[in-house]
Amino acid sequence: MTLNSKTPEGPLGSKWEDYKSKCRLVNPANKRHLEVIVVGTGLAGASAAASLGEMGYKVKAFCFQDSPRRAHSIAAQGGINAAKNYQNDGDSTYRLFYDTIKGGDYRAREGNVHRLAEVSANIIDQCVAQGVPFAREYGGLLSNRSFGGVQVQRTFYAAGQTGQQLLIGAYQALERQVALGNVKEYTRHEMLEVVKIDGKARGIIARNLVTGELERHFGHAVLLCTGGYGNVFYLSTNAMGSNVTAAWKAHKNGAYFGNPCYTQIHPTCIPVSGDHQSKLTLMSESLRNDGRIWVPKKQNDSRKANDIPEEERDYYLERRYPAFGNLVPRDVASRAAKERCDAGYGVGASKQAVYLDYASAIERYGNSEANKLGLDNAGADKIKELGKEVVKAKYGNLFEMYEKITGENPYEVPMRIYPAVHYTMGGLWVDYELMTTVPGLYALGEANFSDHGANRLGASALMQGLADGYFVIPYTLGNYLADEIRTKSIVTDHEAFVQAENEVRGRIEKLMSIKGKQSVESFHKRLGKIMWNKCGMARNAEGLKEAVQEIQALRKEFWEDVFIPGDAMEFNPELDKAGRVADFLELGELMCLDALNRNESCGGHFREEYQTEEGEALRQDDQYMYVAAWEYKGDSSFELHKEDLNYDVVKPTQRSYK
Repeated sequence: MTLNSKTPEGPLGSKWEDYKSKCRLVNPANKRHLEVIVVGTGLAGASAAASLGEMGYKVKAFCFQDSPRRAHSIAAQGGINAAKNYQNDGDSTYRLFYDTIKGGDYRAREGNVHRLAEVSANIIDQCVAQGVPFAREYGGLLSNRSFGGVQVQRTFYAAGQTGQQLLIGAYQALERQVALGNVKEYTRHEMLEVVKIDGKARGIIARNLVTGELERHFGHAVLLCTGGYGNVFYLSTNAMGSNVTAAWKAHKNGAYFGNPCYTQIHPTCIPVSGDHQSKLTLMSESLRNDGRIWVPKKQNDSRKANDIPEEERDYYLERRYPAFGNLVPRDVASRAAKERCDAGYGVGASKQAVYLDYASAIERYGNSEANKLGLDNAGADKIKELGKEVVKAKYGNLFEMYEKITGENPYEVPMRIYPAVHYTMGGLWVDYELMTTVPGLYALGEANFSDHGANRLGASALMQGLADGYFVIPYTLGNYLADEIRTKSIVTDHEAFVQAENEVRGRIEKLMSIKGKQSVESFHKRLGKIMWNKCGMARNAEGLKEAVQEIQALRKEFWEDVFIPGDAMEFNPELDKAGRVADFLELGELMCLDALNRNESCGGHFREEYQTEEGEALRQDDQYMYVAAWEYKGDSSFELHKEDLNYDVVKPTQRSYK
């Protein structure tokens, strides 16, 4: 079946304006009688709940953390894109649109991406009005920096904690609506089922994670804003609690899952230090802005970084991609690092790392500061001291974090970095209105299959989450709810709610009754190794087929031998974790099937059988110019539906950053 994206007709540049002018509205008196459920309170969820509450809807917002401020959006470091052209360096709405389409390796929907580029500038204005402390130039104007895959400076930032500052802005807007009574907040609640009545999403079953009680909640519409599923790999840059459960329950209840194999590997992560580790720490991509990435020219070189002279260093990104250098997109930078390490040029004890060096940036900034101060004969030590101060002002908290974790001072010695699982471009398939294949069920932010195609350019996750919540869903949801004004609130003792709750209770009882010998964590770790080794930075048909069988066997073992201590009717984090890992064990199989089905390389999906002579991704546009949307048909059974991608404005070409 070919899916209809519902993208409006007409010229690309006017689609969104035309849609907003013609979509149906709900009058203020009717909004007061319409209930909306928002699951997840990160950037997409908090901004959506705040916006809808302010518009007059009755909103219920759910998060499994103890506060919306703990959503994983706080971990985003580097910045948020917007086409404001403050640098006067040639940026425009079209260029942001084009860079996003190209960066996604021509596997994104043109209409959505252009809309994202259009509203990007509004996001910055909104956040400044909320008091978000963006970095500013000396004269007071907002500052911009470079990010991967782009030749202009369009990334707005707040030191290395942009996500945290943006989330606090959205959180304040949300809490204002809570105080006014327009939004009711449910912390420590996890959604475990979507409730459908007559084919439409009409509510959720949530578990109170403190008491263990199951609760029924009605809504005229349900918005899933629950982030990505990178933790299927166990080791990732995601928060330990990040999971796929809400999206996966929706998938098993009729929502198609789009492009599950598209996983982004981030090139600048602190390398794995051993089997004891349960999480990886990211170093912001903004560090590639000023840092230079290199490895020794000699294989298995065991000298310290500072003992290797300049002429014996291989700045391989600058060598291979002169036009973009260290600012190539994440997928390209990650594969290049893997290639160097696999070839024997890796550094550090594990030899699974490359250097990110700030020495030349410190010297460059130091010379500039010395000139400003009129220090014509400044010595090397003074220049270094001045340069460090500039770097500290821009990236200080990141350097501090690196030193705390590794015990090394990155002002004095190069950082060691290696790629790690970061963002998932796959997610629930949605149309132009952000609605899934289940009427009344929406997915926003990273939870949907995204506007990023097969690869995400840096600083665009924050952009998409806030665009969806602040500027898209207020229009598209109204278009749907205009037909629901005569629908009265449905009582939660309706048989659909009773049945859904019984299914959830049955799953929990089944988990608790296993009483096996192996911990939840051990299963998660084993799944992660299968996924990383066979569906990670590089995949091939043989490995993916093996992975499917191994995951099926692991899932069987999990349901026979997992051990969950405690009781279901109490605070029980191991039970919470078990449910999430059970869903990962199903999702992992679909990811491998999707990767096996896509006989091409594109963006974050790199099939070893499909690469150019120079080792770049080789797309097969004649066969795979579509979004893969999978329908759940039962255990290990999925049916593929396609949404054809039509490029009216951009002409797909082989991506080149040389």
